[in-house]
Amino acid sequence: QVQLVESGGGLVQPGGSLRLSCAASGFASGYYAVAWFRQAPGKRREGVSCITNSDGRIFYGDSVKGRFTISRDDAKNTVYLQMNSLEPEDTAVYYCAMRTYHSDYPWLEYEYDYWGQGTQVTVSS
Repeated sequence: QVQLVESGGGLVQPGGSLRLSCAASGFASGYYAVAWFRQAPGKRREGVSCITNSDGRIFYGDSVKGRFTISRDDAKNTVYLQMNSLEPEDTAVYYCAMRTYHSDYPWLEYEYDYWGQGTQVTVSS
């Protein structure tokens, strides 16, 4: 049973930083990609960042380019999302998700097999 557990969310002032973690367990074989999505109240869930396993390709949503950085620690089976220069518009529940097969499209939610429970990020003064 694959489990993804997010942590690191919280309340931060505009301009501040947070680092989210996504710890994966229970997968016997390799995975293809891990992505971060977010959903703000009243809005559709959107892709934030994605990293592939085999070749380390990285994708970012347009609204976070230059501010967010995705990375992974294979020894810890953990993917991180470093979020800098946070804005109130970044307020959302952030989810990590794992895809076990190849795809050329990082933001298709239905292609992700496993999801975490989400962690709340609130950017407010």
